[in-house]
Order: sequence, then C-alpha cells, then structure tokens
Amino acid sequence: MLNIAIDGPSGAGKSTISKLLAKKLGILYLDTGAMYRAVALYVDRTGTDVNDREKVVPLLEDIAIEFRGDGEEKRIFLNGEDVSEAIREHRVSKLASDVSKIREVRLFLVEQQREIAKKNDIVLDGRDITSFVLPDSKYKFFLTATPKERARRRYEELRSKGFDVDYDKILEDVNDRDYNDMNRDFAPLVQVDDAVVIDSTNLTTDEVIEVILRYVNTH
Repeated sequence: MLNIAIDGPSGAGKSTISKLLAKKLGILYLDTGAMYRAVALYVDRTGTDVNDREKVVPLLEDIAIEFRGDGEEKRIFLNGEDVSEAIREHRVSKLASDVSKIREVRLFLVEQQREIAKKNDIVLDGRDITSFVLPDSKYKFFLTATPKERARRRYEELRSKGFDVDYDKILEDVNDRDYNDMNRDFAPLVQVDDAVVIDSTNLTTDEVIEVILRYVNTH
C-alpha cells in the first residue's frame, strides 16, 4: 500500500496539501484532524470539560465517526449527523487540541486510522502520523511555516467563511496549540529524523505539492 504520512503544526496547510495530493495521485485522503474535532465537538456538546479525562473517556463508546461521499470531497458524520461545518468553528480547534492530549482519545482514533491505512493507498495528515500512527511509512513529510504566517492563513480562511475573528487572538491560539501539541505526554508533535521537512512560509500550495511528488516519484 502507498501510505503518505504528513505531520506539522496547526495552520501549516497540511489538510489542503493532503487533499490535493491525494487527488493528483488518485488515492484516498483521511482527515485525521477532523476526527479529533468531531470527538471534541461531541464532548463539548455534552457539557463535559474536554480536559477532564475521567469524564471524557467513558464518552468514547458513544461516538461513531464516518466519512461519506464520493471523490475527494468527503464529509464527516458524527453519530449520523453531518458536522463538516460545525467542526471548523475556530473554538473547536482549541477544544480538539485539548482533548487530543488524552491518551485514550488518541488510541481510540489511531486504531481506526491504522485499519483504514492497511486497506487503502492513502494520504494521512496530523500531528503524530509519522511518529506514532504510521511510523513505518516509506513517505514521511513534516510541513511547517512560521507562527505569524500560519495565523494569517487561518485568519484569512475564517474571514472568507464569514467568521468575525481577531488576528492577534488567532496568533495566540496558534502558539498555544503548538505548545500543547509538542508537550503532551502521549504521542506529541515531533519532527522524526527520516521525515522530509518542508517550510511552506514562502511557498505556494502548488510548489509544496511539487516537492512532495518529486520525492515520491524518485524514491
């Protein structure tokens, strides 16, 4: 199976790059970040603190996540409800970062991700794909950009969708999420030694995809 693993901090462009890359290669794209957002959304809707491990873990048995749809535009369903838009609210991003620190949450989703990767040629992106989910993948990439650039991209994305957001608050959230992701006890965000590092700060989406395709086609 062709498994392409892409890690990196929030706002580095992983999802956009991964979707387009999968489309160009004619393989599946699995949005692992959306899975964590769906869990966070469910927990939040129950009125539970996403940081309260003792209360969050029992809720996992009530969560069913599915991706439905044809082609690359798959939508995510939480217990039968299409939450594709709801999980993209800015506040859900922080909730997802918090809930992802819980070991049982990560194991719950990683098991599903590995099973999908065993059966499909696939592109996966996230925080621990190269280090924990698919450590034996032949193709590993670490996509990054400066915090200010990542905050700018997030700001522009949310504004284009009609959200009233503040750039400084987004930059603060980006830095907070970086700290959370890199310092959680279980499966933190790390740059593994055999990953190809791509700094996208001054690169276009097409240029990043070109770098990845060139590497895949020559190795």
